[in-house]
Formats: sequence, C-alpha cells, structure tokens
Amino acid sequence: MVNIFAVYKPLLRWLMKLVGMRPQTVEIEPGTVMNFWVPNETPNKSKNSNNNKVVVFIHGFAADGIITWQSQVLALARKYKVYVPDLLFFGGSITDRSERSPEFQAECVAKGLKKLGVERCSLVGLSYGGMVGFKMAELYPDLVESMVLTCSAMALTKSISDAALERIGFKSWSDYTLPDSVQGVEILFDIATFKLPWIPNFVYRHYLEIMFDNREQREELLKALVIDDKDFTIPHHPQRVQLLWGENDIIFNMEVVNNLMRQLGDRATLQYIEKAGHLVEAERPCVYNKHLKEILTTLFENGHQKQRNL
Repeated sequence: MVNIFAVYKPLLRWLMKLVGMRPQTVEIEPGTVMNFWVPNETPNKSKNSNNNKVVVFIHGFAADGIITWQSQVLALARKYKVYVPDLLFFGGSITDRSERSPEFQAECVAKGLKKLGVERCSLVGLSYGGMVGFKMAELYPDLVESMVLTCSAMALTKSISDAALERIGFKSWSDYTLPDSVQGVEILFDIATFKLPWIPNFVYRHYLEIMFDNREQREELLKALVIDDKDFTIPHHPQRVQLLWGENDIIFNMEVVNNLMRQLGDRATLQYIEKAGHLVEAERPCVYNKHLKEILTTLFENGHQKQRNL
C-alpha cells in the first residue's frame, strides 16, 4: 500500500500554492539550512501597508511546520504574510553544528526571517515551538512584536518536565515523542488530544514510516530542552503575549498555564478552547482559527496604534 502521507504531502503543497505560499530553502550559515514556507510576495516596507502584517508559525515536536499548521495557513495566508519554518531536523532543515538548544533554533529562525526580508512579526508557537518562540522574543525583541502561544512553557524546567511526564506515564520525552511502534504513535496522539477518533492502524503505521526521521538528533534536541530550575530566570518580554490553550491539555495542564500567566504578568491574556487537548490547532481547527484571527486583529491594531503614538 502506498504511504498516504507520501501522497498527501504533494496535495498539501498544491493547496498551499493556491493560497499564495511557496517553499524556499534558506542557508542560515555554511552547513546550516532551513526550509520555510513563504508568501509569494515579500513584505512591503510601507508602514501603512497590510503587507507589514507578518505572522510566523513555529511547530511542535509531532510534525514539521506545514503539516502542523496547515489549517491555520489556509485560513490566514490571504490576509497576512505567513511564514512557516521547519525547525532544525524537521522537514529537511539540517545543520552540521553540534548545538541543539532552543536558543540555537531561535537564532536560526530569526536569521532566516531576516534573510527573507522580515523586519517585524507576530509569532504563533505550539509546544516546543512556543519555547523556541519565547527565546526569539527574548533575543530579538526588535523582530518579535507579539506572540500567541499554545500549550507551551517559557522554558521546560526539570520540575515542569518531571510533573508532565508523570501525568502522561512516560520516563522520558523521547519515549513519548519519538515512538518506534504503531501502538506508540497511537498513544502519542491519544494523550495529545481530548478525544481521539477511531483511526485505522495503517494510518498510524504510515505516520511512523514518514514522520520520525533524524531520531538521534531529535533525541539530542529533547535532552537540551530540559534545564535545571536553578538555571532558569524569568526574562523580561516587552511583547504582548496571548495564550490560546486546549482546556483538556494534560501535558501542559492548567497548573502550567497558570504559572506561565504569573510569570508574564499583565503582558498576557489567556483563552481556553473547550474539548481540546495539547494538539488543539489540529483537533479543533475551526474554533482555534476563529480565536486566532480575533487575537491577531487585536495585536496588529494595537501595534499600529503604538507606532502612531510614537
């Protein structure tokens, strides 16, 4: 049987091209290459142009950028300039350097965006991508104007990590996020969703065959992700942050999001989506997109108002 995801990916590429998106490879530095989905037209530098409304989507650990954010890109690409990077060791993005930290991922995404002509943007980050997004906001405040974070944390401290792993019943993140069996893939999605519909085993098998390459490097990414609590200090983020959460997320649950709200203070607001888990953007895409459109409208209006006041 032909792998259904091998067939679906060309179809998805065609759909993306219909809404004005195209793939582009960007050399970040010699030996480091990132794949991006980018708009056919580059951002316009006119301060009053809608072309300044740049949205960057950063994916989590379950799939590459365009698979993760396909519903959101199709919904938003005609209104905003949408950029979707594949993080290193996902979707063909690769490096010969030994760095595996979220900081390095953030640096590479930021450098890639700048090479593509992006000067200011709003970030939308899911899970691992949210942690990379927080690092981008910290390191490049002139680039990141605002953020929408979904089911993520400012950093994966050991206390957050240990509590989450205990809730989902795994000893390590690699055991959970890098399954090596059909049953492991099913468990991955069962934990990450509120109510997983019945899916035939061959779909999980096809997903396993095509979505988990670069296993050694991804394990290294996971090891570099968890940090000691004593090594974490809350950075100051000047950006506005909107948290858009699956109400039934058991990986980063209400305790995690409430702690994140305390860390962000009055810079952040929180919205829950009912009957949705960790992968809320895929589980309830229409509801997620409705909230996201409203949030982005508010963020961009506030950003433009701030520019006028300056």
